Amino acid sequence: MKNRYNSEESVTTLIDLSLELEGLVRNVGTHAGGVLIAPSKISDFCPIYKGPNESDGVVSQFDMKDVEAMGLVKFDFLGLSNLTVIDKTVKLIFAKGLSDELIDLDALSLDDKGVYELLQRCDTTGIFQLESDGMRGYLKKLQADSFEDIVAMLALYRPGPLGAGMVDDYINVKHGTQKVKYPHPMLEEILKPTNGVFLYQEQVMKSAQVMAGYSLGGADLLRRAMGKKIAAEMDAQRDVFVKGAAEREIDVKKANEIFDLIDKFSGYGFNKSHSVAYAYISYQTAWLKAHYPAAFMASVLSGMMDDTDRIAFTVKEVQAMGLTVDGPSVNESYHEFSIRDEKIITYGLGAIKGVGEALVEVLVAEREANGDYQDLFDFCSRIERRSLNKRAVEALIYSGALDGFGVNRASLIRTYPSAMKQAEQRQNDQSSGQSGLFANEQVHNEYEVHYLPASSFSFRETLQFEKSVMGYYFYNHPTDEYNADLKHISATLPSALVFRNNKEARVLALISELRYRSTRSGAQMALINVEDSTTLLNAVVFSKVLGSVSEALVADTVVVLSGKINKDYRDEWQLVVDKVEGVDAVKEKYARSFEISLNHKHQTLFEPLSALLKQNPGQCPVKFRYQVNNAQGSVITRDYFVKPDQQLIDAVDALLGDHVSQINYV
Repeated sequence: MKNRYNSEESVTTLIDLSLELEGLVRNVGTHAGGVLIAPSKISDFCPIYKGPNESDGVVSQFDMKDVEAMGLVKFDFLGLSNLTVIDKTVKLIFAKGLSDELIDLDALSLDDKGVYELLQRCDTTGIFQLESDGMRGYLKKLQADSFEDIVAMLALYRPGPLGAGMVDDYINVKHGTQKVKYPHPMLEEILKPTNGVFLYQEQVMKSAQVMAGYSLGGADLLRRAMGKKIAAEMDAQRDVFVKGAAEREIDVKKANEIFDLIDKFSGYGFNKSHSVAYAYISYQTAWLKAHYPAAFMASVLSGMMDDTDRIAFTVKEVQAMGLTVDGPSVNESYHEFSIRDEKIITYGLGAIKGVGEALVEVLVAEREANGDYQDLFDFCSRIERRSLNKRAVEALIYSGALDGFGVNRASLIRTYPSAMKQAEQRQNDQSSGQSGLFANEQVHNEYEVHYLPASSFSFRETLQFEKSVMGYYFYNHPTDEYNADLKHISATLPSALVFRNNKEARVLALISELRYRSTRSGAQMALINVEDSTTLLNAVVFSKVLGSVSEALVADTVVVLSGKINKDYRDEWQLVVDKVEGVDAVKEKYARSFEISLNHKHQTLFEPLSALLKQNPGQCPVKFRYQVNNAQGSVITRDYFVKPDQQLIDAVDALLGDHVSQINYV
């Protein structure tokens, strides 16, 4: 390398540049919540620079260890979205008069029955630190009945304690299925609150004082050594601990065993005051949810306005709680989710794609100043043209926010361009000082209300448009289209979960998410999320089944899945799939007849109907039901055998009129 350095210019340049770069900071980062405090100017103690973003302010060029070595105090200020949820909840409660008394969240009783009932049934969506699937699983086992249980769970639910099996030990001792074991009788009083396990730094400090004669200052040095996780410092502390224990006639071997526990604890040590502070926020959110569920869940939903997946999941949770979520409305909604009363949440307009906060502010201000919007034309004329664009109007229509005008969405879509044009002309006239012939009449009469006629969107079109602006299916669900037809063939997810315990189930569901994963042997398996209008369920298709069902596994498709419902490794219910069938295939397989209702008005349409039936050949016989005056009769003909699917139903209904055809299964 030396020869190349001396003989090759490119190598010389490369190494010289590398030597100049060596030791330099590769890139800088700013601690989002780190604040330095000094007795005088920060620049007296460390170099500073201006951050690249306006919000960065002045930043230290030293990292956290260097500023500590300089003697500066560093504080970490963490922002918690749950504090915003708490604040919004309290404001909603008083805005709607749901409480006559001042709610002092800093003076709550810690033995509220409603809080612990909520935690025991794992109804923890929106509860600070307690809403993950894993945490719910442990809460179900724990059946918390004291604030100390919450504090302990927050300290236990971390990699170290989980890996050491401490969570299960704590729970088993609590329920009496495991006998508590103390490392030494002197530690019983200290470890009794945590069922015999070292859980908090304060316990270690107190143990060092009791067993080894540490002073308060010495115990704090032990705490710091554990926090730094520096082996040399811990070895030095071991010597101090063992020596002090020997002075209290504790066997050297036992003293080392106990210090081994302390050393192991240093890998996951948690400050109890930290856990208590977090647990109290958990308790506050649980208390609000237990006593003011609508206000609390509305605030939780407002905190996830840009995450439609979380909104979709949370709305289902809200409905499972027995609450109602009303759709968005230009005459009821605000930017965020709000409440109508203690049982009804109103959808936030800001959660609709394409509807910005600036528009909602204008919309709400105008509504509060001059009353509800009467119709599409009134709405367009009262909103400033610069605030209202084509995309926003379409989003409001597709989301149902204009349904209150009593006009179907297809007609609103056809009509809104002319409504906006009228509104623009009127606003231009007003800005130029012109007025119409009827200038003295009320505003509502200054424009012509004329909706262009249009047939309502089909069920599937409505769903498609709704999902495009809301991000998920809110009013209806794709499975709703098939529930009536397939109720004798397949179960809904809620009813299937009632009869679980490894029993066979056949369910109608939408594949909302589909993922493939390789097993250890290299084979492929599928992990899928399925749902209907009320329930979400995880499902798995193992490799031995995947090959036979892969064609039917298509995301965003309604299917019929067969298999067994049991618990997965997280103790959550899942469907182990052994068969997947397309809805149309199931309908054709189990259909007894395709029924068409006819009357005298259809006489001239029989030829095109005959042609239509022949264009859709299948195995299902056709049943004609006739009604003339008060007489009626039916016949199953052998002249036609069709494929009974939704496309044929739609085609027949389009030819003869709505709701004249159906598929019979029994």
